[in-house]
Amino acid sequence: MRMPRGGRLLLATCLGSLFVLVIYFQTIIKPEPGVNTDSRPGKSRRSPLQTLYNGDQQLELLAAQRSLQGRRELLEQACLSHTRKRQVLSPEDLKHLIVDDKHSLIYCYVPKVACTNWKRVLMVLTSDGRYTDPLSIPANEAHVAGNLRTLSEFSVPEINRRLRSYLKFIFVRDPFERLVSAYRNKFTRSYNTAFHRRYGTKIIRRHRPEPDPEEIEKGNNVLFHEFVQYLVDPRTQREEPFNEHWERVHSLCHPCLIHYDVVGKYETLEPDAQAVLSLAGVEGTLQFPTSGKSTRTDGNMAARYFKHISPFYQKKLFNLYRMDFLLFNYSTPEYLRT
Repeated sequence: MRMPRGGRLLLATCLGSLFVLVIYFQTIIKPEPGVNTDSRPGKSRRSPLQTLYNGDQQLELLAAQRSLQGRRELLEQACLSHTRKRQVLSPEDLKHLIVDDKHSLIYCYVPKVACTNWKRVLMVLTSDGRYTDPLSIPANEAHVAGNLRTLSEFSVPEINRRLRSYLKFIFVRDPFERLVSAYRNKFTRSYNTAFHRRYGTKIIRRHRPEPDPEEIEKGNNVLFHEFVQYLVDPRTQREEPFNEHWERVHSLCHPCLIHYDVVGKYETLEPDAQAVLSLAGVEGTLQFPTSGKSTRTDGNMAARYFKHISPFYQKKLFNLYRMDFLLFNYSTPEYLRT
């Protein structure tokens, strides 16, 4: 497949360690007509990438694609406007990109953006019949390392081949709603003792005046304003990377270095997920699971949490997540007092 003018993939090696440099380009990679990008021997089906860019989809899918195309274009423009430095990606940076060789898909999972259900769907798609119903797969099993392959597991030539020819998709969410969702799930649920011990004890010790010894030991009652202080504290990222549940999307998925063909949103999860399944050719056999949660974190709930955060910390937190707001076209929340 020929690379488009203005776009290229470069490889670099340094001291025996492989590094991948993916230069973001404005021109979309379009597979040549008739080229089979399916990795399965003897198959000649049209790949999801070809289906997306050849423009012969059904009317319903075409309507959905117009919205998705607008998001791709906004992301491209935001990357050009707000990023300057070229970054070198190592295979380790690709560990969030899940690969489905059977359907020529690459999905970058973002915690707290329906990633459990997307992993369930991909387990069905890649299981050769072992799984048929996504909701029959326990949530903890969907997150077991090794159940799904990531792009980081492949050689550099194999990484680049898949990046060129597979449909790459990502689902994003309002950054502060995602952050509140992560806080609620990891710090207000009694069963998340691992997070309480791993992060809660440190947060309470560092950001609570005169904490009780028992509070430090258990770490199970972190307040939201303490969590915010922990995030914006310069010492936090100097000591270790953010946990993936509150790491910025642009740091997890590198959207200005890797060209995502579909940018889905949590706010329009069902139609966007249906569009991806249609492109993969499985819409008739597989349904994306719908959420049964009655207390989903939305803008109103986020506003209640941010009500007690001072303007000083609101501004520092917004600056920390500013690139996610810009890249994915999310407006500054009205409830902020910055």
